[in-house]
Amino acid sequence: MRFLSVLVTRRFTAINGQNVQSVSSIRRCREFSVFSQLCKNDDAVNSDEGGRFYVTTPIFYVNASPHLGHLYSAVIADCLHRFKLLQGFHSRFATGTDEHGLKIQQAAEAAGADPQSFCTEVSERFKGLFDSCDISYTDFIRTTEQRHKRVVEHFWSLLWNKGLIYRGNYEGWYSTQDESFLTETQVVDAVDSQGNKIKVSVESGHKVEWMKEENYMFRLSVFRPQLLDWLREDPAVVQPECFHQHVLKWLQQDLPDLSVSRHRSRLQWGVSVPNDPDQTIYVWLDALLNYLTVAGFPDSHQGWWNVVHHIVGKDIIKFHAIYWPAFLLAAGLPLPKRLYVHSHWTAEGKKMSKSLGNVVDPLQSSQVFTTDGLRYFLLRQGVPDSDCDYYEHKVTKLLNAELADSLGGLLNRCTAAGLNPDQVYPPFCPEFFSRDGGRAVDEDYQMLDSVKNLPVVMEQHFRSMNIYKALENIAACVRQTNGFVQRHAPWKLDKRKSEERQWLDTIVHVSLECLRIYGILLQPVVPQISDKLLSRLGVRSEERKWVNLNFLPKYYGMECPLTGRPLGQNSGVLFSRLETENIHKDKPNQTKKGQKK
Repeated sequence: MRFLSVLVTRRFTAINGQNVQSVSSIRRCREFSVFSQLCKNDDAVNSDEGGRFYVTTPIFYVNASPHLGHLYSAVIADCLHRFKLLQGFHSRFATGTDEHGLKIQQAAEAAGADPQSFCTEVSERFKGLFDSCDISYTDFIRTTEQRHKRVVEHFWSLLWNKGLIYRGNYEGWYSTQDESFLTETQVVDAVDSQGNKIKVSVESGHKVEWMKEENYMFRLSVFRPQLLDWLREDPAVVQPECFHQHVLKWLQQDLPDLSVSRHRSRLQWGVSVPNDPDQTIYVWLDALLNYLTVAGFPDSHQGWWNVVHHIVGKDIIKFHAIYWPAFLLAAGLPLPKRLYVHSHWTAEGKKMSKSLGNVVDPLQSSQVFTTDGLRYFLLRQGVPDSDCDYYEHKVTKLLNAELADSLGGLLNRCTAAGLNPDQVYPPFCPEFFSRDGGRAVDEDYQMLDSVKNLPVVMEQHFRSMNIYKALENIAACVRQTNGFVQRHAPWKLDKRKSEERQWLDTIVHVSLECLRIYGILLQPVVPQISDKLLSRLGVRSEERKWVNLNFLPKYYGMECPLTGRPLGQNSGVLFSRLETENIHKDKPNQTKKGQKK
């Protein structure tokens, strides 16, 4: 928040130079000085990261097309990436596809395709979805790439040479669906659809099979004390806190050594163990190493690896909070800075599944509700520590209320020819916001404080991945601003009278300043809408950064560079209202169950 210290310096210069017009202005400067000190404290936290930020999604399994949960992970990571860029960080954002393993091998066989062609086709679907939804990744990695294979082989050799991988015999339960080895306590009895007795994973409910084979084992058990120390020393390393507790609970139990290969006769589609072509490296060890591949391991990762932040779904937390840090400890590498865990999406209260026919197609939804509309809904309604529900009426109601009516209505009202006939950023008159004889009321000052504090509030919530809380605060401020305009009803003022005209201009100026702050802060969430809003206000591209969040400078005794500047071109409503009947009419035909596309 470097802009705040700059503002305070300028503000006190204005005071010393007699440019501040009242004692209340000096008091406001002092208030802002305290606020800036809070922001400097935030800078101290960020300075540990050296101005760099590296965020990842999990890489997505290509055994099926992308679903809403995949897009949710990507939108969260994209939002954090854009937020850091807004703050002036150098940021990297990696996503991609996981293309090895028995599940993929079986899916390719079922589709009558060779594994590589099958992977390429599905991987392109993920990439196409992300591109269409403005996911601004800096690297899209595929585990079938040669650069990744080299990293996997190097990492394996590193652990082997340290004696942390050894030949052994594995006997136990294995879930092909989860690509996971399970202990006896992690499986339960169940009955399949044909009435046969089976064993399933307690956590996922997927069928497991007993396997016994000679392969390679990783000495996972020796890292249990270090994993516990890592989690206890930094309670915020896994967020939200409930998931941090889950991991601690898992680590209270025995942590057996982990099988990290499969015999080639069972699994052909994967990276071969170096110097042993009869064994294939375990898909999760292979997949997790993608984060290092993107960072430049083993030659040029140092500048990025110590600032890595992972976004993962709650179903794969064990792999990222236990296996992954253990692998890193074994290799002598720094552990992740943060592990952000999010919950799942249901559809109208039910788990999404092909058998129920209720799987939401994210690409189709983005076409119906617009890219920004779907992004806003996912981030506004997505609560990390509990499952969230998706249904079209809910999406429509939220987007109409907050984007079309509240934010869009405010912009339309304040830029309309009736209130702003000159189509400029009108001047602000400080006298109207004087406690002595001004026309502003208590609610107006409360609004100014809320908007002024938004950058700090936003950063606090983004740091804990509670993006929905940040958006709640913006939505509340937008409502306050609409209330401000409605309360003073500038359309009723007599513009022929000088004082009334000045008060009207001041109301519009304050409202446009609020909109400018909202537009800048919403850029990581709804980039297209924010661009449209800021362009309408006449805010130039170089004026849309974190350092430009100097809200209502005239109120604090400074000059406002936008005063008198022509507004930008009117390109229509900010966000068009969605009508339920039109949504169903415009929605592409769903593929019937069992029907090929």
